[in-house]
Amino acid sequence: AIVWVLTKFQRNGSAVQLEQHKDYYREMIGLVPPKVSKRLEFAASVDPEGLDQLEAIRKSVFESKHLDAKQVQIIAYVILLTQTSPAAEFHARAAIKAGATKEELFDAAKIAFLFRGLSAINHAGDVLAKIYGPDEADKA
Repeated sequence: AIVWVLTKFQRNGSAVQLEQHKDYYREMIGLVPPKVSKRLEFAASVDPEGLDQLEAIRKSVFESKHLDAKQVQIIAYVILLTQTSPAAEFHARAAIKAGATKEELFDAAKIAFLFRGLSAINHAGDVLAKIYGPDEADKA
């Protein structure tokens, strides 16, 4: 299965172009996060085939056969909240783009709270305030 995934996103033996990888993030999130952009650019310069392989695996996970895009992105958001990762913001944005509401994101943040505590729910407050604005976060 991994071999299929690794070859699925290659075309005629050549590596998928850097901009196509960036377009995937633009479609999913609405932008290419700065750290992701740097990683893609560096990897494309030193190992374009390796980059294609890594992105193919990532795409195969995020394009689930059994979970819709909103569910996948909410799960990623909660996991990243428990790690207090800045990437939680980008997966929250992707979840919104896939149809998630601020209420669903806040309920999901409460799950992160159970496993990480106040740091996770406080991080969610920062993320949601950044996305929705401080006035909206105060209402949550």
